[in-house]
Amino acid sequence: MAAADGEVGFAFQPLYSLNTGGVVGVEALARPAAGRVQDLLRAAQRRGRLVHVDAGLAAQAVLAEAAHETLLPLHLNLTALSAAAPHLVLDPLLESLGRTGRRPREIVLEIGAPFHGVSPNALLAGMHRFGELGFRLAFDGLGSGDLPLNLLAEALVDLVKLDRTALRRLPGDAATVALVESLVHFTARTGIRLAATGIEAEEQLATVRRLGMRIVQGNLFAPARTSGMPSGLVTEPPGPALPVPPTPTTAPRVDDFLHPATTLPDDATCDDVRRVLLDHDAPSGIVGLDGARRPRWSIDRARFLLDLTGPFGHALHANKPAARLADPPRTIRTGAGALELLDLVTDADLTRTGDDVIVIGPDGECRGVVFVTEIVRAMAEAKIEEAAALNPLTRLPGSDAVAREVDRRIAEGHPLVVAWLDVDSFKRVNDTVGFAAGDDLIRALGRTLTELAAKLRSVTVSHVGGDDFLIACAIDEIPIVADALLDTPWTAEHLPVTVSLATVVCAGDAARSYREVSRLLAPLKKHAKDVDGSSWVNSWPGTDRFEILRGRGHDSLREPNQVR
Repeated sequence: MAAADGEVGFAFQPLYSLNTGGVVGVEALARPAAGRVQDLLRAAQRRGRLVHVDAGLAAQAVLAEAAHETLLPLHLNLTALSAAAPHLVLDPLLESLGRTGRRPREIVLEIGAPFHGVSPNALLAGMHRFGELGFRLAFDGLGSGDLPLNLLAEALVDLVKLDRTALRRLPGDAATVALVESLVHFTARTGIRLAATGIEAEEQLATVRRLGMRIVQGNLFAPARTSGMPSGLVTEPPGPALPVPPTPTTAPRVDDFLHPATTLPDDATCDDVRRVLLDHDAPSGIVGLDGARRPRWSIDRARFLLDLTGPFGHALHANKPAARLADPPRTIRTGAGALELLDLVTDADLTRTGDDVIVIGPDGECRGVVFVTEIVRAMAEAKIEEAAALNPLTRLPGSDAVAREVDRRIAEGHPLVVAWLDVDSFKRVNDTVGFAAGDDLIRALGRTLTELAAKLRSVTVSHVGGDDFLIACAIDEIPIVADALLDTPWTAEHLPVTVSLATVVCAGDAARSYREVSRLLAPLKKHAKDVDGSSWVNSWPGTDRFEILRGRGHDSLREPNQVR
């Protein structure tokens, strides 16, 4: 059996958040030596061994991902039959997690077709069991598989992935646009996240963003790869042509949440408004426009219908101008930040905090409306994702923070140093004095880096995971950073500990991106660890030569093969 004999490799493809621009997970995709994984699973199903092979693939994927150490939520694929039989899946899966140090809460189980022939009650019970153990759950392949809609409504999943075959028809197919709109509405009402897969073109990306989807996956961002994911160094979407969405350092803008406005001429009557509201379930409000399409009033659906259906309401207002039951338009300029909109809402009358906000262009013309609830939810999700990215031991951000800073400084032509710090023989620390002492050591390193970042104007730090840290700073401040890290007598429960610091000096146009710098750091760190004691090894883009600045051979310049 291929799954058991190790004849299946794995490629990994990241998922991105359009709220933060960062990587929020990585999916393991099985790659058999011959044929497709679907053929492998179909052959196993014919032999009555589908669950056995499925569980083996999931367990192998955990072990394969451990070599990359992405430290991101890992998405594993399971068929519905396997999800309905957790007792057959859990043993190999939990064994793999134990061997790699992964926890169930770091795993997202993507449950996919075939659902035919699987008892819905057994599937729901199996999913409940996985959830009890801490696994996160998702449905995969919506739109091409046979996922029952009743099951979609009953199961408490975190994520639903819309299949690439449906999204290929975007943006030109009106029926597909309507389908996605309905799913966005469903997931928004239920608190489920909706992911778009197979994004290949910028037009598709623009459409799913406009429709409200905030998690994406596809070759436009990054293809599935069997390599090229350096240990602990997870980068942002490559390529300057990619329209990178808002990140924690760039707040969302109201244009990201724009919806078409339902409008009437500003001289419309209350009966005109009533007909529009009753004929269309969707509008939460109506905007009254003058001849130049400038907003003159706005009507909230709930308050208007309440006034009109009250005692004598229709008789009093039906043929009168709608403006008499309207409010002054609440407007915000196109391109404004979401925080600016929230300030506008905060200052509003309490009865209008939920009203639509009208987005206007340079000449005051109506461009559309934004729903306050959507922006509040999106910003809350961004904050949650940002907080989730902080390492629980050090409260430092992950590698994305340094990645963004490095790319920014390179783009602006500012010289900088990028450094990778780690503890020498950290496994020996855990094996000798225990995990608690190892955690205390990591916290102490994190505190020192946090203090350096607060004291020095140019320092940005990240905790990649385990005993690995990344640092970006100005060239004139790296000696201060190095002294603070290398002159400290680090210990773990009185066990002396040394650290290794690898740095790359980026000046001029020698380095083009963080991705390139991260590739240079990986072998350089190995050279630093070959130097006795706490060490500092430095190099430059475009050369294999490196300089030992601290440790054995201090102040010497070496070729790569000169270090033992």
